[in-house]
Amino acid sequence: MMEKQTLSEPTTAHRLHCIGCGAEIAGAEAAEDFRCRECGNLFEVEYPELLVRGSSSREKTSPILAANDAARMGHPDSILAPLKPTKGLNGPPSHGVEGWKELWRRRRLSRGPLDRSGVWRFRELLPFMADERNVVTLEEGNTPLYHLPRCAASLGVEDLFAKHQGMNPTGSFKDTGMTAALSVAHERGFEWVACASTGNTSASMAAYAARAGMRSLVLIPEGKVAWGKLSQSLDYGAVTCQLKTDFDGCVSVLAELVRRAPVYLLNSVNPYRLEGQKTAAIEMAESLDWQVPDHLIVPGGNLANSSALGKGFLELRALGLIDRLPRISVIQADGANPLFLSWTEHKGKKFSPVEAHTRASAIRIGNPASWKKAVGILESTGGWCEQASEQEIALAKAEIGAEGIGCEPASAVTLAGLKKLVAQGHVGKQESVVLLLTGHTLKDPEYTIDFHRGKLLTAQETAAMGADQRKQMEALASAPQVLEPTAEAVMRVLEAAVRG
Repeated sequence: MMEKQTLSEPTTAHRLHCIGCGAEIAGAEAAEDFRCRECGNLFEVEYPELLVRGSSSREKTSPILAANDAARMGHPDSILAPLKPTKGLNGPPSHGVEGWKELWRRRRLSRGPLDRSGVWRFRELLPFMADERNVVTLEEGNTPLYHLPRCAASLGVEDLFAKHQGMNPTGSFKDTGMTAALSVAHERGFEWVACASTGNTSASMAAYAARAGMRSLVLIPEGKVAWGKLSQSLDYGAVTCQLKTDFDGCVSVLAELVRRAPVYLLNSVNPYRLEGQKTAAIEMAESLDWQVPDHLIVPGGNLANSSALGKGFLELRALGLIDRLPRISVIQADGANPLFLSWTEHKGKKFSPVEAHTRASAIRIGNPASWKKAVGILESTGGWCEQASEQEIALAKAEIGAEGIGCEPASAVTLAGLKKLVAQGHVGKQESVVLLLTGHTLKDPEYTIDFHRGKLLTAQETAAMGADQRKQMEALASAPQVLEPTAEAVMRVLEAAVRG
């Protein structure tokens, strides 16, 4: 029989702040489901020694968001202190902000495992571990920022980039959060970790648990997870349970489970997950010489990623590492669009779950846990929320693929949504844009194969497309051809390709 453990707080350098009632607790005092015992809302991590509370009167939210709002309203005396040195795992920088930048650059040449991680390379901004020997890393992060010239030309946008988080060790952005949250579980002495998943979280959690010598439990909705993702968690030794429900049903079962057994929850309600995921914002700023794009476009599933990236940029601005924020916009599939409906109908003040249906399985979530955090980021950065149809997602994925850059379907909602934001005038053609690609193309190879063989969309979906869209989709499709084994047969194909 598994028994509950008595845990101690590993470090006093951080605390958890409730985004609802504003309660502040030590990390080890959080409930097993990471919900506030007073109001049921989620927590975020804050660092008293790194960031000091601004004098803004905004209540029931993060001090970082409050200070940023005050600054946006023209109250510079309310901005967070520009830099307050803190004892990170390697000590404070010698020359303030510029010292940090140089330290992070030098670490890229180091052979140390923490330095080679694109998360722990920035560990001065993640002071929640008591002992660096407890960090579990697979050298995640340091992912590329690709230029997308063809997509940019098609949209008439000058500067379009893709931050490809699918280039992480298990093929998705989840690794940057998993190294952070699982390291906390490791430091606190847990043997078991668990998650509900649409695929990527389970793959990441299982890999990091295996690396740490821990055991992992995966709950997935039966028949609704791409096998390319599920194969990973199986390979990494996770105890995998397919439940006869959807993702939100798996989340409900897991919430009960963690209250009954000493199992550490690693879904994105865990605030340490977001601390790791925020480092993609730091990488983006560093890659652009500590400038930020005008717009960052993020897929919307459980909505923790937009929350994490927004938190990252807000902290960078508060610390004086950047001087402005990008507008962060969230794109959802139109069959899994609760945030879009909330934003367009109620400006995020009311929220209702939906029954999720989309082939983009990574964002097939109808009741996202982090919707309040995402609304806060949309408001704080001046972003928007849009939706994309199955046809628009499929076409956008093929367009990104034509750049030589593959991504999973959920990632492609960013380009599909950007087209609408440009058409609506929310994104100017002279502005710089970064699309966040969350997963590798091999996460869901069946989707790609079906697209190129003309079997992805139904006849009704194809008929609903405009003539230009159908023409573009036909041009991008490249089904394999079965030929006789002769050079002449191949030559005829080559000649046909040359003729277009």
